[in-house]
Amino acid sequence: MNRLSATLLAISALLIFCPASPADNYKNFSVAIYIPVGITRQMKDPQWLAYHWNRIASQLKVDKVYIETYRSRQILDEDSIEPIKKFFTDRGVRVAGGLALQDIDKGGRFSSFSYADPDDRKYVQDVVEMTARHFDEIILDDFFFYSTKTDADIAAKGAESWTQYRLDTMDEVARDLLMAPAKAINPKLKFVIKFPNWYEHFQGLGYDLDAEPRIFDGIYTGTETRDPVFTEQHLQPYESYEIVRYFENIAPGRNGGGWVDTYDLKFIDRYAEQLWDTAFAKAREVMLFNFAALEQTAVAGDRTLWQDSPTSFNYFQFAGGPRQFPPPSDPNMAKAAGYSLQQVDGFLGQLGNPIGIKSYRPPHATGEDFLHNFLGMIGIPIDLYPTFPADADMLLLTESAKFDPDIVQKIKSQLTAGKSVIITSGLLRALQGKGIEDICELQYTDRKAAVTEFQGSRGRPIGTAKLSTGILIPQIDFLTNDAWMLVTGIANGNGYPILLMDRYSRGTLYVLTIPENFNDLYTLPPEVLDAIRAVMLRDFPVIADAPAQTSLFAYDNNSFIVESYLPTPSYVTLEVAGGFTHLRDLQTGSILTARPRPPANFGPTTRPNATPARPPRQFFTIVLASHSYEPLIAEK
Repeated sequence: MNRLSATLLAISALLIFCPASPADNYKNFSVAIYIPVGITRQMKDPQWLAYHWNRIASQLKVDKVYIETYRSRQILDEDSIEPIKKFFTDRGVRVAGGLALQDIDKGGRFSSFSYADPDDRKYVQDVVEMTARHFDEIILDDFFFYSTKTDADIAAKGAESWTQYRLDTMDEVARDLLMAPAKAINPKLKFVIKFPNWYEHFQGLGYDLDAEPRIFDGIYTGTETRDPVFTEQHLQPYESYEIVRYFENIAPGRNGGGWVDTYDLKFIDRYAEQLWDTAFAKAREVMLFNFAALEQTAVAGDRTLWQDSPTSFNYFQFAGGPRQFPPPSDPNMAKAAGYSLQQVDGFLGQLGNPIGIKSYRPPHATGEDFLHNFLGMIGIPIDLYPTFPADADMLLLTESAKFDPDIVQKIKSQLTAGKSVIITSGLLRALQGKGIEDICELQYTDRKAAVTEFQGSRGRPIGTAKLSTGILIPQIDFLTNDAWMLVTGIANGNGYPILLMDRYSRGTLYVLTIPENFNDLYTLPPEVLDAIRAVMLRDFPVIADAPAQTSLFAYDNNSFIVESYLPTPSYVTLEVAGGFTHLRDLQTGSILTARPRPPANFGPTTRPNATPARPPRQFFTIVLASHSYEPLIAEK
């Protein structure tokens, strides 16, 4: 044994017998670490456990750990569970169990159990019962789904669709193989299902956002959005916030937290952004996956365009701080998590309850998948509900609302009550021939247009630059003076609606044309985005006139956060209603005073069919650093 190894073992042995006192932990959320079974099996060695735990705990305040007992046909020895639990509880850390009900991966893809196979069903129940004997709380990792298509599965499915068969089966599995046996062993057990980040497609694999939140004692939220380009699902950063709010509306008070991992990062800022946005959504707990990944070196990545800027994740400040427990010489991901979370914990308590434009996605719906997150990336704060939010004065409906068979009548009810409804071009297409014609005689056609310039009402240009590549949009036909174009896209001298409005009873219907490629929303000039936001956020307390890939998180106490995911700094004009004369930065305490109203870029709003004038606002300008956020509160 060399001198270094002997020293490390001596340190580890000392730490085993010197339990740490509970940390002065974060005030606005708790932090948990998930420990997969491949790591928990190594924790049978107390010296290994003490050494590796202290490398993490010296950099991060940890409230709780989830000790996994099963994954991919690996099971933690049952006689190892209690000693591992005791190690953590002796250090003031709460413990829970974890299960990843995954079979061995096959063919390079994740594989579930076959729930038509009696042997697989018994195996799952045995694993669940073993875990319930040792924990009063168990969480399911992402793999409580059904993906196999064996001969037994095909026979069991019969004439049903795969989606319906899997939904029905997994509801039965949840009740009969998990909840009932586990509760029979441990009546105090709290069983939690963690839903992954791909919520638009849950139903196809048996995840039931309607029934399972009622079957289980709690739910949990996958907020790991990673890189939006080279990962398979192309999830947008805003989802780390939006999905927490959606799940909170699905199971009010029972959404346990948000779950972030360290994978698929081109630069360290994306890890921090996932943590921040989860916290901005007021998640009760931030789960870090996983124990081993937190010990890995925090690599800066490709930050060339902003490495010398004072970004919210200041890498040089982060990497240059004191290292409390060498080795390693380089900072690890636990330190990156601690650095990121400590920042936002300092001001989260000053924020109210999250608010946004109310929208509606019925459980199991598809259509314009994940569009809400793209809209969040152009500064539209989204508050997504699984039930129709009839109390909304301004309601956003995307194509997924077509799954409600009564949606046209509900739109009529909103409009006759004097409210406003914004529908997307995808929903217009889906409702043609199903009653939407009784509200508006608009036609979604099969024709497309590649628009490069933009106009407002009366043909006033919006923006000055002509796009070098056209944005492909569907062409919507309308009747002149029945409907009115508020924003027009120009393709080779001809105009096509980007934002239409029509009156019905006492209300106003708007139609927002969505590009064929949702990412082209980010190509729209800032002035076009300003015009869209001016309508959608007409009565909202704050509007952020900013380039695309800038998000706004708003709260009910006149506080808000503006966050940029751009690689370069940007100017942001904040329009604040309510007569507030200044903004206070919740981190620095600095004061920003109002300035005169800037000229509008999207044309007059005095035409008979044009949108009503917005309420008076005060205007403030900030320079937002790349990959940074700024928390502010409006004050008089």
